[in-house]
Amino acid sequence: MNDRPANRSANSEPANSGAVEIDAATRRLTAALDALERAVERRREADRDEDELASRIQALGADRSRLADELDGALVRTRKLERANREIAQKLDAAIETIKSLLDAAGEKP
Repeated sequence: MNDRPANRSANSEPANSGAVEIDAATRRLTAALDALERAVERRREADRDEDELASRIQALGADRSRLADELDGALVRTRKLERANREIAQKLDAAIETIKSLLDAAGEKP
């Protein structure tokens, strides 16, 4: 009779050991799945951040193009104003010379 209880305890240890191993494997699997879930969420956040950055870069590119066009327009207007200023200055110089010569001619007559 002593043999049977010994056999039972010998047989029950491997069964308990298997259950412990399964529990440990289940915990490791759960931990791995949790880690994978966290990694996936971090990747999603990184992708959202990349998308947001790409949108900002695109907006900055559009702003840059708009500002470049405005600058080109301003340069064209500046050149036109400078040309008009030179023409006006030349006409004023000519008018001043004409007035001086008329005043000189009028001053010689009396």
